[in-house]
Amino acid sequence: MKTLLLIGTRKGGFVAESDGSRRTWTLNGPLLKGCEVNHVAHLGDGRLVLAGKSSWWGPALQVSDDEGRTWTDAPGAIKFDEGRGHAVDRIWFVKADPRKPGRLYAGVDPGALFVSDDRGGAWREVQALTDHPTRAKWFPGGGGLMVHSMVFDPTRPSRLTVGVSAAGVFRSDDEGASWAPSNKGILADFLPDKFPEVGQCVHHMEMHPQHPEVIYQQNHCGVYRSDNGGDSWTDISDGLPSRFGFPFAVLPRRGDTIFVVPEEGSAARMTPAGRFGIYRSNNRGRSWELLTNGLPQSDAYLNVMRMAMTADSHESPGVYVGTQGGQILASVDGGDRWETIFNWLPPIYSLETAIV
Repeated sequence: MKTLLLIGTRKGGFVAESDGSRRTWTLNGPLLKGCEVNHVAHLGDGRLVLAGKSSWWGPALQVSDDEGRTWTDAPGAIKFDEGRGHAVDRIWFVKADPRKPGRLYAGVDPGALFVSDDRGGAWREVQALTDHPTRAKWFPGGGGLMVHSMVFDPTRPSRLTVGVSAAGVFRSDDEGASWAPSNKGILADFLPDKFPEVGQCVHHMEMHPQHPEVIYQQNHCGVYRSDNGGDSWTDISDGLPSRFGFPFAVLPRRGDTIFVVPEEGSAARMTPAGRFGIYRSNNRGRSWELLTNGLPQSDAYLNVMRMAMTADSHESPGVYVGTQGGQILASVDGGDRWETIFNWLPPIYSLETAIV
């Protein structure tokens, strides 16, 4: 049994490998060297996919069928049809729908979603989201206008829920044929209407693995939980030093346990008080505890991007956080103790784990 840590960075992708103990790691990379790699994903069928962008050639998608040792260009391109009036600036993430074998989704900038039903052989735009009637009220966040989060409810095979920055949460109950905003109770303090139908800036969204009606999100304006599949949201920011932050992680085996990394705010995107504060809740955000063992607690002005925190599915869970300074810190006991497993990498964009 091997543990893979899939790493996207500003200057390429990497695949780190360890055994079940996760005490020592080997690193393969950089892959797509010199390109921005927004996401390296495991598709659940032994295939890895790497989504990036070349300054010269534009969006790039590569696949590997041997755990990252060799890579080839993906067979199908992710692009808008002629006449649509849009062009793909970058591919932000690729995710397999576990309910439908062979189905993949890709979130892109400018605020669009693509789907493939043949493991990436051919892609088609989910036009109803791109053409949503509220689109005139969407606008780019600091990283652009992108679809970057998706949750799949296993009890509702036709339901898709996505997070869009900066537009909000949208849900489809008919496999993407139509979409409705799902932002009730989410603050947008940067807009004249503080609780609008759309326009909220979702930073990261995850589903409770055991209770799919429970969805979490780190927003530009707070941390939230929905207990009804996105019909409404409850603010769970109380107890955190800031409402602002980017990443979010949930333990695969214990979905009540969640992690956030608060930052000072949109003007100063760094951890408060010079402390690397990772916060954990074991009760779905009703209370929070600061994790400190092995984490720098002074002179640490760090920034963690929206997809740069993840957790593995080992019985003793691993949690991983990557910084814009190129450090990756890991805990193999659910956050109690931390150590730096990689240093001096390029700025970390994304982390994902797989056990193979």
